[in-house]
Amino acid sequence: MSSLAITIAPCTPWPFINSAKRSQKQRPNKVKLKTWHGAIVLVLSSLLLPGCGSSSGQRYQIANDHTPSSPPDLDAISDPVPRYEPKSRQGNMKKYTVRGKQYQVMDSADGFSAEGEASWYGAKFHGHLTSNGEIYDMYSLSAAHKSLPLPTYVRVTNLKNERQVIVRVNDRGPFHGGRIIDLSYAAAYKLDMLKSGTAQVKIEAITLTEDSSEPVNPDPIEPYFVQVLVTGNEGKANQLASQLSDQFDVGSLTLEKDGLHKLRLGPLNNVQQAEALLAKLRAEAFPNAFLIRPNE
Repeated sequence: MSSLAITIAPCTPWPFINSAKRSQKQRPNKVKLKTWHGAIVLVLSSLLLPGCGSSSGQRYQIANDHTPSSPPDLDAISDPVPRYEPKSRQGNMKKYTVRGKQYQVMDSADGFSAEGEASWYGAKFHGHLTSNGEIYDMYSLSAAHKSLPLPTYVRVTNLKNERQVIVRVNDRGPFHGGRIIDLSYAAAYKLDMLKSGTAQVKIEAITLTEDSSEPVNPDPIEPYFVQVLVTGNEGKANQLASQLSDQFDVGSLTLEKDGLHKLRLGPLNNVQQAEALLAKLRAEAFPNAFLIRPNE
């Protein structure tokens, strides 16, 4: 058995590689390839050398990030269902350095929550490796975080419009001051923040134990309702409650106070569902219907 040494030029390093240990003049990596009866066994997958095929030597073929030209129907994409997953073999080192700043990865996401600025990333990074070795898909509901274990499921709430989405964190970033999470294109769409580029959000980790199928520590989601009308006619309220409940496949309730009966449809788990139902009711025959937010 003989050996053959092949020199491979290095690609742009991943964010979780300690940049402090890199010198300005990097030495080429030497890979020894074993030969068996004169046959060279060589497997160089494009997945292992992302972006190396470009003549410029840059990791990404697109200079500036942007939205896709022909995106699919993102409304049809459902939130991922949180489940127990062991930590990824890649991207979970205790400490790493980016641009001279050191970051520390958390041992556990239990009880984690934070508020701050969210950003999103799209077509430039689509198809490239994430920090835990997966392929970034801008049409999946995923995200990047500087210190959460990979992977971690996170509920993200846009504090301006109360829209929510559950994402699976499988990447590192964003490495911009003040930003706490970088969302996939699809997740940003769900939160209605594509045009603004950033949004103030609350993020809450959803963790599960290996022997449990229920989330350990998420706060309960407060329901939304849509108030359809107020009437003094109890029979009318009850009749409409049954009719609209069947028509829109949603629950209903009537509240009585001072001889008036309030008809509400719900509960609805998030503001997206509530706003969609509200639009349908106003288009039907209830222009004065309005949204009842949690704790109202």
